[in-house]
Amino acid sequence: MAVSVLFVCLGNICRSPLAEAALRHEAAKSGLSLIVDSAGTGDWHTNEPPDERAQRVALQNGVEIGHLRARQIVADDFKAFDHIIALDNQNKTDLEAMKPAQANTKMSLLSDYIEGRAGDDIADPYYGKEDAFEQTWQEVTAAARILCQKLI
Repeated sequence: MAVSVLFVCLGNICRSPLAEAALRHEAAKSGLSLIVDSAGTGDWHTNEPPDERAQRVALQNGVEIGHLRARQIVADDFKAFDHIIALDNQNKTDLEAMKPAQANTKMSLLSDYIEGRAGDDIADPYYGKEDAFEQTWQEVTAAARILCQKLI
């Protein structure tokens, strides 16, 4: 049975879809079969595609994400996914408060998978320029590589 991973940020249009794409890409290169998705704790962007800047940086790195659509996390996600990985501490705190008592999903921060970055936030590039999205791509890709190694 494939391991399942859900990435969660605030609006599900920048960081978490980039993390989803990076993990799918790294898993495919490793031959690892995973179920990967992303969601947001907020509902402002439900059914919208990722931010255009996120789409551009992913495409520049060989990954298409224009088909993804933002969604808000739901209680069933805590049962459906083996790992729920937050992109920052505030979202992790919010997720821990939402987590049903009987859920067995493992929760962590994405930065916990990056050498020397455990406990750090992956900065939200939404209010930044293009280079902020490239930095986010580099961070989520580095974490995805390590996560794949741990899951193999």
